[in-house]
Amino acid sequence: MNDRNRTADQPHIDARAVAALERIAAALDRLAPPALAAVDLSAADAYLWRSDLKRLEPVAHVNRVELSLLKGIDQARDLLLDNTERFAGNLPANNALLWGARGMGKSSLVKAVHAEINRRLASRQATERLKLVEIHREEIEALPLLMGLLRGDSHQVLVFCDDLSFDAGDASYKSLKAVLEGGIEGRPANVLFYATSNRRHLLPRDMMENERSTAINPGEAVEEKVSLSDRFGLWLGFHKCGQDEYLAMVEAYVSYFNFDLDISQSALQAQALEWATTRGARSGRVAWQFVQDLAGRNGVRIASPG
Repeated sequence: MNDRNRTADQPHIDARAVAALERIAAALDRLAPPALAAVDLSAADAYLWRSDLKRLEPVAHVNRVELSLLKGIDQARDLLLDNTERFAGNLPANNALLWGARGMGKSSLVKAVHAEINRRLASRQATERLKLVEIHREEIEALPLLMGLLRGDSHQVLVFCDDLSFDAGDASYKSLKAVLEGGIEGRPANVLFYATSNRRHLLPRDMMENERSTAINPGEAVEEKVSLSDRFGLWLGFHKCGQDEYLAMVEAYVSYFNFDLDISQSALQAQALEWATTRGARSGRVAWQFVQDLAGRNGVRIASPG
């Protein structure tokens, strides 16, 4: 009798177990990360990496400045151009760190060089274009995922991070170190990493000094953090510009937009210098801000060059 009852009840017990298992499976599916979208870099020349969506979003219009308008950084310009052109031609090239004074065109140079290399490729009727992918500083921990996504793609890709630096207690720099050189897979052959920073070593001095003072072996404690910058084979320093360089930047913008101004060159220079004095700095960014103000006061409509 008991055996018969257990046999009769068995299908009911199995149905409940199956239902429970289905609920568990559905919950696990919801928790699982979404599948990575297939990479298609033919839609645009530039992309933005969205780590929250795990995909690349094409950028229709890149906010950039014409290479010829970047004044006072000739050596850095030439070195980065040469390095990028070699990379676009499938030749060995170095990761690059552009560091130094604010507003001197570090990120503008990266974007302008990308455009110039593609212009050269187009003039040679090359079938492939150099791709630019920007990753935000806050998403640097997702850099290994991005690199894996780009690995094996047929295009040469510049991955670019603007204003890269790390604060005390931030361990995400280890992801960057592993991707650049130290990981078991290494950097994909078709990917180069460019970064800009106000810091040469990407870490605040007080963070490095604290590591030195509290470690058993101070030299080894700091070495791991300093070595992050060593992963960049090309270091390009940007320094504050002088008065002549600043005025050359202003005049280049005025000439580029073909302003019809009813003032002399000396008057233009005097206004530009007064503007820089009120800002307490001279830089490419300050020059551009002055030109925007100048255009507005004279009823001239302009757009960001490039």
